[in-house]
This record gives sequence, C-alpha cells and structure tokens, in this order.
Amino acid sequence: MAQTKRALSAALAVLLIFSLAACGGGNTQTSGGGSTSDAPKILNIHIDVEAASLRPQIATDGTSFEVIASFLEGLYSIDGAGTPYPCIAESYEMADDGLEYIFKLRDAQWSNGDPVTAHDFVFAWRLAVDPETASEYAYIIDTAGVKNAAEIANGDMAVDSLGISAVDDKTLKIELAFPVPYFLPLMSFPTFYPVNQKFYEECGENFATAPEYLLANGPFKVTSFQQMATSIDLVKNETYYNADQVLIDGLHYQVIKDSQQAMLSYQNGDLHIATLSGEQSENFASDPEYTPIMAGYLWFISPNTEVEGLGNVNLRRAMALSFDKSAIVNNILKDGSIVADFAVPSQFATGPDGKDYRATSATYLSTNKDLAKEYFETAKEELGMDTFSYAMLVEDTESALNVAQFLKAQIEENLPGLTIAIESMPKATRLNRMEGKDYELGLTRWGPDYADPMTYLDLWITGAQNNFGNWTNARYDEIIASAKSGDLAVDPEARWEALKEAEAIIMDEAGIFPIYQKGNAELVKSTVKGIEWHSVGLNRVFKNVTIAD
Repeated sequence: MAQTKRALSAALAVLLIFSLAACGGGNTQTSGGGSTSDAPKILNIHIDVEAASLRPQIATDGTSFEVIASFLEGLYSIDGAGTPYPCIAESYEMADDGLEYIFKLRDAQWSNGDPVTAHDFVFAWRLAVDPETASEYAYIIDTAGVKNAAEIANGDMAVDSLGISAVDDKTLKIELAFPVPYFLPLMSFPTFYPVNQKFYEECGENFATAPEYLLANGPFKVTSFQQMATSIDLVKNETYYNADQVLIDGLHYQVIKDSQQAMLSYQNGDLHIATLSGEQSENFASDPEYTPIMAGYLWFISPNTEVEGLGNVNLRRAMALSFDKSAIVNNILKDGSIVADFAVPSQFATGPDGKDYRATSATYLSTNKDLAKEYFETAKEELGMDTFSYAMLVEDTESALNVAQFLKAQIEENLPGLTIAIESMPKATRLNRMEGKDYELGLTRWGPDYADPMTYLDLWITGAQNNFGNWTNARYDEIIASAKSGDLAVDPEARWEALKEAEAIIMDEAGIFPIYQKGNAELVKSTVKGIEWHSVGLNRVFKNVTIAD
C-alpha cells in the first residue's frame, strides 16, 4: 500500500533542512505538510500513472510534463485564460516578417546558484533535435519553425546549425524558417525549457533520475523522485525569481491507480486533489468540491498497419465502427468525457472565423455495428481469412482497463471470428512497446501541445515519431507539409479548410480508431484556491495555489 501523505507529513515536519549534493550543485529540502497554521503547507495531489521521465527534452506524457513545469520554466508560460506571459524572458522583439525573435532574459537563477543564461536555451534546444538524444519531441522544435530543426533531427545537418544563438548571456536570438502564429504559446511547452550544460554533463546518464541530478529554475524543486516511483516531492524553490509570489511550501504527488483507494485517501484528508472515475463521478456530482474539467485528450486505438490484417482498410473500418462509444462515456467513465467521432478534439483550437474547429467540421467513424459487419465481410474476402487474433496494449490504470475490457467484448461480439487479448502494463512500458512498433493494437491517448489542429494532425504523417502504427497517405502528407511551412502556411483560411481535408482522410482510412475526448472529474478541497486548469499543453499549474488554514 502506498504511504499516505498524513504519515509523510508527520515525518517531514521534524526533519531539519539538509542539502543534496547535486552534481556540483545542490537542492535543499525543507519540510512537509501539516494541519496547523504554523506547519508547512504541502499540496497533496493524486495521479493515477507514474511520471516516466523528468528530462524536459525526453518526457512525452502529461504527468511528467506537469511535474517538470513545477520545477522548470521556459521563456513563456500560459495563464489560466490561455494567454502567454513572460517567465524567463523579460521582453522580446519580433522582425516584421515574423522570422526572427530577440528575447531579453530576466535575472534568474538555477537552484545551485548558477545564473540562467541564453546558453542554457541554446544547449537545451540543440539537445532536443540532436538525433543522438532520440527525443520523440524533436519535431516540436520544427513545429515552432526554428530554422534547420527538421534537417538536424533527420541527421542531414550539424546540431550547431539550429536557428538559435546566444548573443550574450542575457540575449537569445531565434531564427525561423517560416512564420508561426502560435510561437509564443509554444514556448511554454517543456521541450523548450532550458538545461544547464555544465550540470548536465557532470551528471551524465544520471541526469534527471533523482533529486541530486536535477536543477530547478521554477517555483519548486524536487526533493524525492525515482523513475517510475509511486510518489514525488517538491518544495518551494527559494532561488526562484518570483519566490515571493509562491504561497505554499511544496507539492506531494501520490500515484494511486485504484480509484477507490484514491477516494478514501481524499476523504481521510491525505489528498487535496483526487481524480474520480466511473460511479464515483455520479456519486459526487452534487458535492461542492466536485470540479468537472473538459480536457483536450483524445483516447483512441492505434492499429499497427504493418501487422498482418491491420494493413487492410476495411478491417480497420470494421473495428473502428464496432464498439459503442456512448456506453463507454455514459456507463463506464461517467466523468464528463464525450464521444469522439473525430481525430481533432473540441474546445481547444479556434479558426480564422473565430469558431471552434469542431463547430465547422464533420464527424467520422460513428458507431455503426451493421456497417462494421459489412466491412468485416469485405475484409475477410480481401484477406482470404476468417479469423483474426490481436493483442491490445493497455496501461494498468483502472479506467483504461475498464475501457479495454468493454472494447474487447464489443469487438468480439460484433465481429465474430475476431478476438482481442488484453496486455496490461505500466504506461511507460506501453509507450516503449508502441514506440518500438512492438505491438498490434494500442489503447493510447494524445493531448494538445498547442492550440492548433496541427498538434494532432502531424502525429500521423509518414515516418513521424508518434505515428506508432505506420499509417501512411501521400495526399495527407502533402497537406500537412504545406500547412506547416508551404503555401498554406501563409493563407490562414485555406490552411484551416485543408486541415479539415486531412482529418477526413485519416478518418476515412481508419488510421486510428477514436473513442472519446477525456473529461476530468476532480475533487478539490475547498481550502485550496488558485489551481490553473489547461486543455492545451500543461494540464494543471500549481504555482499560484493557496491553502487556507
């Protein structure tokens, strides 16, 4: 059983301040939580999956990003209304053609006392695109338009040709290959966060694997962490440039995969924030501490098109149409999630017409069990097969397993002769398997990194790192390339319509099987104020939180 925060707080409250020798630097731990006004105020947060990595250029999952953003900051961040505001950047100038940015950096420090400089950003961005790093998010540097990013990531140019340079310690120059209207919001994404090169090189392979191998320049710093650990502790970073505005003493993340156990911990006072699932959402819907949040996460099945049978478009269509999505959101999840008959979710991207992308877009692959059977018969004829058996990778959280079991039952019932075996594993293991193409079906998700449909649609271009299933379509690739850096990139209205065409292509070919757009049903203690909820990029931001006595 996971250690409760109540026990942890009692232990931490009597600890003396101590130092952790951090690769030539240091983190300082203060104290834990408590229930009296004199005790440190620690925000106790429930998460249902482990943080896979705290390396900003390596992390790929929302939990890791959330923790990273608690101890690191980049040039810009996003406020609760979705508006970018400067962090390590103090000001900037942009060229008239949108192809050059000059950032002036504020006086900020790393937690070991080193100044945060322009060189830290140069090193970090080069690290992200360096093929030797093998960052899955290398592509986002190109998405931001940074000159030569794609060529470097592909191994065609030297890393030092990236369009970023330090004019001096406090002046950062960024050159773009094409104008990017969402450039500033992108700067809040963890892949763009700085890294202290000297510290990184001293740590070597240990970098970001434990507190002594981490530096902070943000509101908190890590005092307890191991990869795939069941808890993470952070304390207020006194060297943070805005430390006076951080009004709590730390964060405690607790991994609890069983929703019933999470609820007991919340009711016992061991958690300030807990995520509900299934029946819990209904039971607590009238509770004054119930907080429904519409997230941007799309959950879908990714078929590996290189596996026998799954390269057949009619078999994929049959599977995508064969399960009842309404039953999943209404009877299993019950957390405000909505049916996804699309590849680009709602309520996160606004077009040139001022309307939400989904408001003027079609829907696709709506549940249709009769049509699914027709496609299945066609697929059997085309493939010369009557039976199919596939394994589906699923992370070992309660909600994911419940959804997977339902999907298995529906597909097997509505497509007789097709069987699904569920393989349950930690999220990081599932991701590693899918990244290595070592899978047949994968129940997975994606959340928007920035407020544009491209944050989803460029996942599935040929050869993309996150195109786990190797789906490919030449027309689709052509549209996305033009919308990113070609003629469409400078014609907002035409670009928007072309992105709709691209979505129609992948949906028609069932390159993925969309299931639902995630809603989060949260319980938040009434004493807690100031949490920022985001549907794009970072899910939650805690640096402005207050906890009443």
